[in-house]
Amino acid sequence: MNRIQKLFEQIAGVYQAETHRWAIAQEVFTAPRVDVSALQKPACWRRKSRIYGARR
Repeated sequence: MNRIQKLFEQIAGVYQAETHRWAIAQEVFTAPRVDVSALQKPACWRRKSRIYGARR
């Protein structure tokens, strides 16, 4: 059934436009994600100290 559908789409000219949209969608959704390797350290170790010579 899928083979018949693809042949019909090729004849109708829909197949080429659909594959172009599919290629664009692949580029968008397979883009590299955020690098999570920096998140391996606890947040308190990544942050700089907010206290700058505070007096007691």
